[in-house]
Amino acid sequence: MKLQHSVRYDAPPGEVYAMLTDPAFREKASWAQGAESVDVTISGTTVAIEMVQPTRDIPAFARTFAGDTVRAVQAEEWDDDRAAAFSVSSPGKPAGVHGTRRLVADGAGTLDTFEGEARARIPLIGGRIEGLLGTRLKDGWDIEHGVGVAWLEGER
Repeated sequence: MKLQHSVRYDAPPGEVYAMLTDPAFREKASWAQGAESVDVTISGTTVAIEMVQPTRDIPAFARTFAGDTVRAVQAEEWDDDRAAAFSVSSPGKPAGVHGTRRLVADGAGTLDTFEGEARARIPLIGGRIEGLLGTRLKDGWDIEHGVGVAWLEGER
C-alpha cells in the first residue's frame, strides 16, 4: 500500500534536522505517542528508535496478530540534512513500512514529507494490516509534529 504524508514546520530545514537528530526530542515525541518503553540511539546521521506500544486501541483482528503490545523499530539513515531512508519494522512480524523522509524548504519553513509503502505478507488480512500500519504511521507523524512545533518554540 502506497503511503504519503507531510507536515509543515515554521523553521528552516537545518533547524528541523537538528531537532530530528536530537535524542531528547525523539524520546519526548515517542512518549507522546503512548509508548510503554523507549530507546533512542543517534550516531552521526543514523537515528534508531525502539519502542513498545500497547495495542489496546487497534482492531481485534490486528490485536490477535500483534498481541497486547508491539515492539516497533524505527530507523532513519540521513544522507545529508534533507533526506533519509526510513523504515519501521516489528521484529518477528511479516509487516512493516519503508520509504523516504525528506525535509524540503517551504518559504521560511520546512515540509517534512514521507513517501513509501506499508507491506504485510499475511494471507487474507494483509491489506487490512497495511491500512492499519498507514494510519498508525500518519497518526504518529502528526503527534511527533505537535511535539516538534512546541520544541521549536522553545518547549523542551
